[in-house]
Amino acid sequence: MPLNRRTFLKVGSLAAAATSLNVLAEPEQAPAPKSANDTIQLALIGAGIQGQSDTRNALQVPGVKLVAAADCYDGRLTHCKELWGADVFTTRDYREILARPDVDAVLIATPDHWHKQAAVDAMKAGKDVYLEKPMIHVYPDGPEIISTARSTKRILQVGSQRVSSVAYAKAKELLASGAIGELNMVTAQWDRNSSIGAWNYSIPLDASTETCDWPRFLGSAPKIPWNPEQFFQWRKWSAYGSGVAGDLFVHLFSGTHFITGSNGPTRAMATGGIRYWKDGRNAPDVLLALFDYPQGFNLSLRVNFVDGGAESEGFIFTGSEGTMEIAGQTVTVARVPREKEPGYTVSTFANEMQKEYLAKYRQKYPDTPPEGSTYTAIEKFSAPKGYSDSVDHFRNFFSSVRTRKQPVEDATFGFRAAGAALLSNMSAEKGSVVKWDPQTMKLG
Repeated sequence: MPLNRRTFLKVGSLAAAATSLNVLAEPEQAPAPKSANDTIQLALIGAGIQGQSDTRNALQVPGVKLVAAADCYDGRLTHCKELWGADVFTTRDYREILARPDVDAVLIATPDHWHKQAAVDAMKAGKDVYLEKPMIHVYPDGPEIISTARSTKRILQVGSQRVSSVAYAKAKELLASGAIGELNMVTAQWDRNSSIGAWNYSIPLDASTETCDWPRFLGSAPKIPWNPEQFFQWRKWSAYGSGVAGDLFVHLFSGTHFITGSNGPTRAMATGGIRYWKDGRNAPDVLLALFDYPQGFNLSLRVNFVDGGAESEGFIFTGSEGTMEIAGQTVTVARVPREKEPGYTVSTFANEMQKEYLAKYRQKYPDTPPEGSTYTAIEKFSAPKGYSDSVDHFRNFFSSVRTRKQPVEDATFGFRAAGAALLSNMSAEKGSVVKWDPQTMKLG
């Protein structure tokens, strides 16, 4: 397919690219919320760094109001009131939020080991759910979340915002149009080189069993004595988080699946370890993994928390006729058309054989002068300055809450992304290849 500036920069209908991968027929949905003035009244469950950031983005969507917040640390509840008003209801127990009739939807940004229970409880209480990634902490979480969403007829959007990005929609459109030929490999990375990037989040000076509800935080995790590091830096331990696979690989899987239309890989091979941040954590700070996809391409992923440079996130999609790179909200295509003839290596043959070979070769491939350059100019698409895919992801969610149409990242999509990501942890722990059925979403 010829690629020129006009075809490249034509964004087209980006909304059309935002399609659900749910393998089951879309269920009849429950009615939309009936809040005053058609305002969606939102509650936050888990008011940490991601939860408060998500809330700021959610409230940029018109017609949304925060009415309640739950967290196990009192200081965060106080800050929610400071940010969004003294009338915001706050509690350590999210069940008090779910009992409130004025809450239409909840934003769940708890540690991973609480994702399933909080989401299931919320949907059974009649609330729509925006659930931070990864959707699951362990594999049995996935089927339960999916079945609950279907039986309760609630909207559930998983929070991997790249799938709502205009840049990713453009990449999806370009790949489908044949801009780089036939896809054979995807490489992606999300590297960091800072203490905060390695999850060493600040611990407040008043952290104690008086200000923090340690038993509630632990939930289903092993019961251990109060540990402020594990409370505030929970991603470093597998009892509460899912490591770099659940935190960062899952974004890369979501992007890959959205752009390629794939349901996921069939095999995974991973390795890694704690290479630098030897501070008591049990989650690797370096992880590398390879995946086989049934569509005929391979995926290579890397996270390095000691990469010696600046934070780096991005993709390279390699095809038979070019590459497509995604860096931030910019898509770059470099097209290299296939050669028109196979070429020859005859210099080691006897002179007479060289002449005979070349004569026959030129009968089949006439020596014609090339038409222009073999390489096309690199073309770029960039989202508008100040664009936020996080805000667009919430816009998608709240539209689904109102229309009862499935969002771009429903429970099935979310399980396939998180399930694929957690294969990395399993393979690295076992030291062997692990298998996955992306259609049935079951381990091999």
